[in-house]
Amino acid sequence: MATPSNGSSDSFVKMPTIKFTKLFIDGEFVDSVSGKTFETIDPRTEEVIARVAEGDKEDVNLAVEAARGAFDHGPWPRLPGSERGRIMMKFADLIDEHVEELAALETIDAGKLFGLAKLVDVPSGAKTLRYYAGAADKIHGEVLKMSREFHAYTLREPIGVVGLIIPWNFPTTILFSKVSPALAAGCTMVVKPAEQTPLSALYYAHLAKLAGIPNGVLNVITGFGPTAGASISSHMDIDGVSFTGSTKIGREIMQAAAKSNLKVVSLELGGKSPLVIFDDADVEKAAQLALLGILFNKGEICVASSRVFVQEGIYDEFVKKLVEKAKDWVVGDPFDPKVNQGPQVDKKQFEKILFYIDHGKREGATLLTGGKPVGGKGYYIEPTIFTDVKEDMLIVKDEIFGPVMALMKFKTIDEAIKKANNTKYGLAAGIVTKNLDVANTVSRSIRAGVVWINCYFAFDRDCPYGGYKMSGFGRDNGLEALHKYLQVKSVVTPIYNSPWL
Repeated sequence: MATPSNGSSDSFVKMPTIKFTKLFIDGEFVDSVSGKTFETIDPRTEEVIARVAEGDKEDVNLAVEAARGAFDHGPWPRLPGSERGRIMMKFADLIDEHVEELAALETIDAGKLFGLAKLVDVPSGAKTLRYYAGAADKIHGEVLKMSREFHAYTLREPIGVVGLIIPWNFPTTILFSKVSPALAAGCTMVVKPAEQTPLSALYYAHLAKLAGIPNGVLNVITGFGPTAGASISSHMDIDGVSFTGSTKIGREIMQAAAKSNLKVVSLELGGKSPLVIFDDADVEKAAQLALLGILFNKGEICVASSRVFVQEGIYDEFVKKLVEKAKDWVVGDPFDPKVNQGPQVDKKQFEKILFYIDHGKREGATLLTGGKPVGGKGYYIEPTIFTDVKEDMLIVKDEIFGPVMALMKFKTIDEAIKKANNTKYGLAAGIVTKNLDVANTVSRSIRAGVVWINCYFAFDRDCPYGGYKMSGFGRDNGLEALHKYLQVKSVVTPIYNSPWL
């Protein structure tokens, strides 16, 4: 691992002023009913950035009341789709105008690389808005061919008020993967960002109002999962919940939905994604994909390729390349353009990752590289690669959500498929091979929601994304995501004396 950056962030970019720390309800920034606030911490320095309003059940009730009024009586679901699209386009333009400030917020709140946040994360939010803005006036049903003397057609109608619960690893990207199709569909919403990363969501609420989104359509409640999040999941007047996060919390949301009003639920949950590399692969390219697959966003990504399977013919050469690349990987200040990896999001996640690293060593896995914290301040961890791992080890079974790879070898295609599927998760997978037959066989055999062949993290707003098995159900991105915020209604009327059915 290369020497960490020690430069002052101020020398790279101007630190943002924290402008929005209150709840956003019915078009206004307001204090929580209780008056409580909580700290949001900079993972680079372990220092407090700001105190943010702590929303609770009473605040969720107010936000839902505003969203319900906006849905039942307001203009948003009744506007022509083209008009909703026009306002969403304006929202996207405003994001582009504030990209540097928003990227800096992502960096100080989540530890994300500033350069990537500015180049990818924040612009992707605007692009996702534009994608669904273009779809807002193309929502239509079908004319049905009935077997009797009836004329029938379907309508697609917005499901109503939705709760959108956002994780801390991609505060902008995932927020807009949910907010954008919900807006296009004509829904109103209550958004709860993760308590670790509340700042950008509040800024986006401000921009939404400037863009002309009516009061009550988009509400933001900052707070904690067991209080604000649980209140959204169990609320009797919320019609649907979309959640990205852990499988444990996903279960709780399903239970709350079932015990309340049987609201629609969409869950994008954990992963332990395999990357399968065959003997015919370009070793240089494969090593680069494997390293990025686990170290991108400091491993805090649901589809991280945390289990890497390499065919025995190239295994030794692959390991050598991987170690060389890991040694050149720079951990440090995420504002420094030379840095590849910033700090983990908070102390809890930092300690969780170090626990798993220690557990892997105690279980008998060989530490190939890394395994230690970096520096004396901030939540930085070295890129960590384990070999000699067994499939029953915790570091192979559990989602660590950090820069920790478990590296294994295999002999045959059938063995690779069996190992890849030996997990309770099914979010993503990667295959590296020059053989089209192998790629086709393996991609159809792995039970995962997305399979990347000779690439990784090939996300696109037009490509549906979600899981199999305990990685959840429902899809973000693509028109699949738009449809989950819509109900299908069938309308039937008799026809008389028609020359045909």
